[in-house]
Amino acid sequence: MAYGGGIFAGLSIWRPPSWWLGAALVFSVAAIYWRRRRLRTAFGLALTAVFGIGLLTSQIRAGPGDAFPFPDTPDALVTAHVIKEGGLQRNGAGQVQQRLDVETEEVAAENWVRSVHFGVRATFYGKDNSEGLERKAGSAPIPQFHYGERVRFSTTLSRPRNFGNPGGFDYRGYLADNGILALASAKTASVELLPGFAGNRAELWRTLLRSDIVQRIYLLWPAQPAALVDAMLLGDNALLGRDLLADFQRTGTYHVLVISGLKVGIVALVAFWFLRRLRVGDLGASVVTVLLTILYALVTEVGVPVWRATLMLALYLCARALYRRKSVLNTIGTAGLVLLLIDPRALSGASFQLSFLCVLIITAIGSPILERTTRPLASALKNLDATGYDFALPPSLVQLRLDLRMIAGRLQRFPLGRVAPLLLSGTGRVLLLLSEFLVVSIVLQLGFVLPMAYYFHRATLVALPANVLAVPLTEIALIACMVALALSYVSLWAAQLPVWIATLSLQALAGSVRWLGALRVADTRLATPDSAVILVGVATLALAMLLARRRPWLMAAGFASLAAFALWICFVPPHPQIQPGVLEVTSIDVGQGDSILLVSPQGQSLLVDAGGIPHWMHSGLDIGEDVVSPYLWSRGIDHLDAVAVTHPHADHIGGMKAVLANFHPRELWLGSGKPNAELEQLLREAAQLGVAVVSRGAGDHWESGGLMFRVLAPATNPTNLTTKTNDESLVMSVAYQESTALLEGDAEKATERQIAQQQPAADLLKVAHHGSATSTMPELLAAVHPRYAVVSVGLHNVYGFPRQEVLARLERSQVKTYRTDLNGAVTFYLDGKTVTPHVASHR
Repeated sequence: MAYGGGIFAGLSIWRPPSWWLGAALVFSVAAIYWRRRRLRTAFGLALTAVFGIGLLTSQIRAGPGDAFPFPDTPDALVTAHVIKEGGLQRNGAGQVQQRLDVETEEVAAENWVRSVHFGVRATFYGKDNSEGLERKAGSAPIPQFHYGERVRFSTTLSRPRNFGNPGGFDYRGYLADNGILALASAKTASVELLPGFAGNRAELWRTLLRSDIVQRIYLLWPAQPAALVDAMLLGDNALLGRDLLADFQRTGTYHVLVISGLKVGIVALVAFWFLRRLRVGDLGASVVTVLLTILYALVTEVGVPVWRATLMLALYLCARALYRRKSVLNTIGTAGLVLLLIDPRALSGASFQLSFLCVLIITAIGSPILERTTRPLASALKNLDATGYDFALPPSLVQLRLDLRMIAGRLQRFPLGRVAPLLLSGTGRVLLLLSEFLVVSIVLQLGFVLPMAYYFHRATLVALPANVLAVPLTEIALIACMVALALSYVSLWAAQLPVWIATLSLQALAGSVRWLGALRVADTRLATPDSAVILVGVATLALAMLLARRRPWLMAAGFASLAAFALWICFVPPHPQIQPGVLEVTSIDVGQGDSILLVSPQGQSLLVDAGGIPHWMHSGLDIGEDVVSPYLWSRGIDHLDAVAVTHPHADHIGGMKAVLANFHPRELWLGSGKPNAELEQLLREAAQLGVAVVSRGAGDHWESGGLMFRVLAPATNPTNLTTKTNDESLVMSVAYQESTALLEGDAEKATERQIAQQQPAADLLKVAHHGSATSTMPELLAAVHPRYAVVSVGLHNVYGFPRQEVLARLERSQVKTYRTDLNGAVTFYLDGKTVTPHVASHR
């Protein structure tokens, strides 16, 4: 804890490393001096020295460089070799793609050639049965590239980009931590396979073994169960649908689909038990178990989480083999120290924190509770026939054993009466085991409320019943899957029984998760807790740990405080980060799309559009769930008063389904345009959630929250019918006292001319259609006279937005223009007289 505290402090306190080194040496010498005089003083000085070492390492152990060696490079010819392969996936449009990581050997552009080595995440795609896709006779139409193969392809190398919003996922940092500095894509037909092998043979054998296991999984099970087996056993959930993944997240059972300490524990437990049944010695069984666990970690290739669990297991079995006191707290402390020495940056990662918090809660809170409740009863159920054992127990437990012996004696007159003591003991142990599981689950759910709210913005209110079903089914399925795979190397016929058992378990698991995930209460989302709430939560958890081994009433008080804090997080709304007394207009960075947050002077909120990705891009990203919602949660916003859809194009409406589910607005505003299939689906979602749908048209005006809304388009009864959906955009003027914002959606020339005739003067203009040349006509600028403008646009988008002629028009009109592709999320504060722009800080 001292070392980790130093690392954490080093993230925000910078001094020259020599300062921290000198301080650590001084405190170390002082600790040595006081060691024989005052042990507690020496102990405190030693911990302070360790704290200083943590400060030192956090500043001298810089993370991997994420500086792209040159600017985004179109039409680059890349020579590289595969360092991490992925499976072939179909994207629903007749295309097959493979995502894999490669390390460059040479990059050539128009006027230069460089020998550089950095990681690239590449996507190779093509259509089934396309001409020219076969590498060799008899191979599949779409080849799959493997580890160590050398390839050459033409592509655009681009640096990974984060969405420029506070609270967003640091995608660039995530890739940099894995050595990936650029993104690329190419048609599989254009990828040239080069001779030679680049890599090490040990990794090649590992990838071949993993590939063989994956092939056997899809040979033994149909597609859907096989995808679950692949996720549970190897941690690859790429082929699971997003809806099923969301159900696992809602129910708090997502740990079933990732390789975690639970999986490592199951593998080790089964291996150790089986080896002991074969009469292998304790030391031998421990060594083989550790080796098998390491092999499992190598095959899964999940990284730090599985290696962390493997290290903890090895330390525990080592202590057990040496007949030392088996302290789980010491084990996780040692494992944590080793991992932080290797990589100090791991301390700030959610995986590291959650893994250690899980074990800490179980050992520091759960175990003391069990030691006072179920463990004594479990000891009383052992060896009921051994009366000599009674003398080692307290009187209350001896009385329980006497009562059970009396009941067993009465059962002697019935059939099977001779085994009555065994049945009573076994039944009691099963009931106590279930009770222990429930107690530990409750403690874990209460202790995990804060990190779940902070990292995942969820309150897993159905996690307890879901895990009661999921954990036993996972254990059965995992063991059956391993047995089936092992037997399949001998005989496919012999593997059918464990395959059948695993399939039934997986079907029951998926069915229970879907049923519980569909409950409305399972989808409770939470805003990011503020700093004060986080401090209170940490203090409450620490208090519960300190009181867990005290007197029973103190232990109950600690548990009650933890439960009270959990209820507070779940049901007491946070304080939104808003500026009262002004109109806020924030253009959220959603890439190539639109999403605008309006907050009234009285604190009411309206979201206009929610971004989205067109279906033809076949992206798994949900802009509403993955981009817009995290930004709103980061500001403490957990509900919206209303949402508006300007028009039913994917880059405006695609993310609105998630926004409705996450923020439960009272109203959904729509223009008078024709609905398409996507809008009709959204209306059905709104009806299920009880959201009132309100139609808006030109001429509507109303006052709300101190703001005056005025709809300028579309016309409710248009005289000139247009086939352009963009010209059916909902265009609104929002005024606060003498300051006004004009939101155009994707309105084009025809609509803008009608708007200009209404003389809608505004201080702030949301530029229409992402800066397309079809919009922002000179007539409109002359009528509006904006002082500021904002363009919501994606970086390096395929449309070339914003057009240079549009930017030139804005410049000629002396309009100061902001862009989300360059500035990220941009906020404008309209106080009734002036407009104050603010660019949010982000990674």
